[in-house]
Amino acid sequence: LKTERGIYILSMNMIEDPIPKMNLGEYEEVATFSGKELEGVVTEHPFIERESIVVLADYVSSEAGTGCVHTAPGHGHDDFITGKKYELPILTPVDDKGRFTEEVELFKGRFVFDADKDIIDLLKERGALLGAERISHSYPHCWRCKKPIIFRATEQWFVAVDNNRLRERALKAVKETEWIPKWSQARIVGMLNVRPDWCISRQRNWGVPIPIFYCDECNEPIVSDETLKFFQNLVREKGVEVWYLEETDSLLPPGTKCPKCGSKSFSKGNDILDVWFESGSSHLAVLKPENGLQWPSDLYLEGSDQHRGWFQISLLIAMATRGAPPFSTVLTHGFMIDENGRAMHKSLGNVISPNEITDKYGADVLRLWVTSEDYRNDIVLSFNLLDQVAEVYRRIRNTIRFMLGNLYDFDATKHSVSLEDMEEMDIYALMKFNELKKKVLSYYELMEFHKIFHSVHYFCAEDMSAFYLDVLKDRLYIEKPDSPRRRSAQTAISKILKEFLLLMAPIIPFTTEEAYQNLPDTMRDVESVHLGDLPTIDEWERPELYSRWEKLMEVRGEVNKALEDLRKSGDIGHSLDAEVVLYSEGEVRELLNRAKQILPELFIVSSVVFSEERLEGEGVSVVFDGDLMIKVRKAEGEKCPRCWHYSKEIGMVRDVKGLCPRCGIIISDK
Repeated sequence: LKTERGIYILSMNMIEDPIPKMNLGEYEEVATFSGKELEGVVTEHPFIERESIVVLADYVSSEAGTGCVHTAPGHGHDDFITGKKYELPILTPVDDKGRFTEEVELFKGRFVFDADKDIIDLLKERGALLGAERISHSYPHCWRCKKPIIFRATEQWFVAVDNNRLRERALKAVKETEWIPKWSQARIVGMLNVRPDWCISRQRNWGVPIPIFYCDECNEPIVSDETLKFFQNLVREKGVEVWYLEETDSLLPPGTKCPKCGSKSFSKGNDILDVWFESGSSHLAVLKPENGLQWPSDLYLEGSDQHRGWFQISLLIAMATRGAPPFSTVLTHGFMIDENGRAMHKSLGNVISPNEITDKYGADVLRLWVTSEDYRNDIVLSFNLLDQVAEVYRRIRNTIRFMLGNLYDFDATKHSVSLEDMEEMDIYALMKFNELKKKVLSYYELMEFHKIFHSVHYFCAEDMSAFYLDVLKDRLYIEKPDSPRRRSAQTAISKILKEFLLLMAPIIPFTTEEAYQNLPDTMRDVESVHLGDLPTIDEWERPELYSRWEKLMEVRGEVNKALEDLRKSGDIGHSLDAEVVLYSEGEVRELLNRAKQILPELFIVSSVVFSEERLEGEGVSVVFDGDLMIKVRKAEGEKCPRCWHYSKEIGMVRDVKGLCPRCGIIISDK
């Protein structure tokens, strides 16, 4: 553009925005060319006698400014990359304290941000500033003191990740490692593919030193196998503090000379190791036979941010030193967030500490909550969620307590019933528990702990509380103490309880230990539940029995629906107030006839009547494509005060008054 103040070059799509701000007056477009044609053009610095060349970069914005920006390879990451590409000098005229050095004579000793106003004034004075305005933009700040960061390019020590095919070997090792969840493998592969060389040096006043010395005459770095091994032995003998406590001469092998100039005068370097180098090499120090451990580790686990950190650094160090990954499996978990999806920070006041949880709920509820969450995603924590988990915990605890309370007179060495002699219902319950064991043991192996939580909750709520333990109350409370049917039930719940405690010990250790210590002596074969092994899966099978009982459970479900309808109408209170009338055909008839004796127990009703005629009238349920008809009605007779069953024969047993025949016989022992 030809203007009243001279000829200027700027981006075509920015003419309308900057021109008024630059006070150039009237202008005329005299030439158009591509930006690439400017590559290599030599320009003059506005106030320093130095030439600068025009370079190209894709990070220059076309949305604001002139389309041309200043590049300082010594003071910005993108600028540094561009400078390396064009072999520009890497100038860093700023010292360790953020002050201009003698390379900027006009502002030498000034803190860089304090000099901003003077630099603007100088540009105006030289006629090099066409316009100025205040803008807001994103700029990195220190996380601790909240002050803006000054970037400087300085000499550092690096691990060259492509030297000796380190990157390639690390990527191969990633594929040979198990990653949980599976998508985390792609995440670390992506990071390894694009990671730059690893800068391992830091400038701090204290830390693990990088044992490199510098020649006092020519500043040549002094580092070799000999100097490293010498210092290694000193550290082994006196600790790493020897670097700071002893003079330079005593830290080097006698007779050390500078390989460049031959000088024998050296100074210690001031750089320390990146702390990631320390944590990433921890496996080399920890996983040793003398510690009772073996290398590599079975499992590394950390948050998803460690794909860039600990996981990756540990892998690189292990591949460089031992040629193999330091882990067999790597597990990644999400981060803790509150119920509004915010990360937990003290400054936000939304942190819930473990102590708060254990004080209110106990440690086992905290552990159960951890188990309930799918750790592969970010994890929501709130007292509302903890209340829900506490409710599940109470259900699990009550299930344990019921079984434990009904083993008070059980001696496993005397009262156990063989599988062949057990009641079918008890065998079915053992098979349902065996299904749970298969799932839980598999989920432990797969580290899918949230599935353990849901499986155990369902087992306790549905298979145990809503069915088996509810049905068992009649046998456990009403039958004679030593009746075969009661001992069969006790045999089943003794096995279920003991193995359930072993199964859940890793998750709720205090509850399971408390229950284990209260088991009958004949059931405890180790001192603590935590000294026992996880239970094994039962190999025996009864497929026909299992299939038949699954069908019976479907019938029970339909009967329960009919009972609930009658309860809602107010005709009955407890299910024992009812009598069930059934009409069945085909396979359903055969199924029910075979189970006729135990149906009242299974349905928890006073009686079950089989009708030879199809049922009619109000309240009849027709299910299984018409093969089963169900009607529930108020039971006839009087209520037995002992078993709560209704009977027309109350008081019929001699010498026993007011009881049903069954209870009368049990009481009279006849």
